[in-house]
Amino acid sequence: MIRCFVAIAALVLCVAGCQTPYPAAPVSAATPDYDYHIGPLDVVNVIVWRNPELSLSVPVRPDGKITTPLVDDLPAFGKTPTELERDMEKALVKYIRDPVVTVIVTSFAGPPDEQIRVVGEAAKPQVLAYRRNMTVLDVMIAVGGLTDFADGNSARIFRVAEGGKLYGVRLRDLVKRGDISANVDMRPGDILIIPQSWF
Repeated sequence: MIRCFVAIAALVLCVAGCQTPYPAAPVSAATPDYDYHIGPLDVVNVIVWRNPELSLSVPVRPDGKITTPLVDDLPAFGKTPTELERDMEKALVKYIRDPVVTVIVTSFAGPPDEQIRVVGEAAKPQVLAYRRNMTVLDVMIAVGGLTDFADGNSARIFRVAEGGKLYGVRLRDLVKRGDISANVDMRPGDILIIPQSWF
């Protein structure tokens, strides 16, 4: 019985002292020149100046296109709102003299390759739209923190933008202990993986 207890205690100490096999995520990984690109399931508000009958809020279909009065199946996927405005104006010029279009994204999902995915022992695992200067703390707030079974300090970021490189992050220190030094920037397409604790 004593040997069993000693073996378990040694294992606990080993696990507590072991480092993650992945390098720590860089604190700064922001993309300062990032522009939001429209993705499927976004909702855009299209305003055609002096033509209220052509102005409406419309969802981007799963195929990445939108349909508005006078304009059918216009590709929106992967475009910035400004690019979509110019495309709408080109399509409407057949019907309206000098059209002026404004596109405002009102509900965000973003392109799939830019979304942040959170899997594993988060309270609410989900897919989030990336936004400029997003950090892992922002992500943890959005997913409601860690479950009671999470091994937060063994979490890792799978960075698609760097060919699938894995980085370790200390989520338990950040979320449970308030250690802001554990906060790191996210990049478009990152996948945050939160493993389950063995104990």
